[in-house]
Amino acid sequence: MKIVQRGAEAVLYMGTHEGEKTLVKERVKKGYRIQELDSVIRRRRTRMETRMLDRARRAGVHTPKVWSSEGSKITMEWIEGKRVKDCLNDMPKNERMKAYKLIGGAAARLHKAGLVHGDLTTSNMILKGDRLYVIDFGLGKMSEKVEDQAVDLYLLYEAIRSTHFRLLEEAWKNVLKAYMLKYTIANAVIKRLDKIKSRRRYA
Repeated sequence: MKIVQRGAEAVLYMGTHEGEKTLVKERVKKGYRIQELDSVIRRRRTRMETRMLDRARRAGVHTPKVWSSEGSKITMEWIEGKRVKDCLNDMPKNERMKAYKLIGGAAARLHKAGLVHGDLTTSNMILKGDRLYVIDFGLGKMSEKVEDQAVDLYLLYEAIRSTHFRLLEEAWKNVLKAYMLKYTIANAVIKRLDKIKSRRRYA
């Protein structure tokens, strides 16, 4: 298999499944952990990510289909598209507006289903035609806490601010608009988000 990306937590490979291109994610061993404990942690996080992907799909969020999950390895669908991080800045305005709506809607569906992504950034979103795929749930967890959901949105805000600063005002206004339309307690999450912003600003 060909290595696509090597990160601190996992190595991504390009593979095949029944003649189709796949992405294989394998969590790497941590030398500083006791071997038995390391194995348990990697298996547990792999199972959690698999469940997160499945629950997100059932909640109406586009995610890669999981073909198999075993030990510390997940084999999933290869999504052929463009990362939002790489294309948003150069999109015409009408295309950006569609993207904001998809981003806000995906975040709302995740939170409504009690899912917190944990790394909700434009790096972990892929546009394929008129669909937005959310990927890499490796830091995700199940949570209905307003604080956890607000932190998820804060990560998205910071990603837009750092990578798409020129579009920040336009992007954030429209992402939140879509989020509020799809999630009944969005106002409570956004209020908590404002408090988090204030805390971080004066920390």
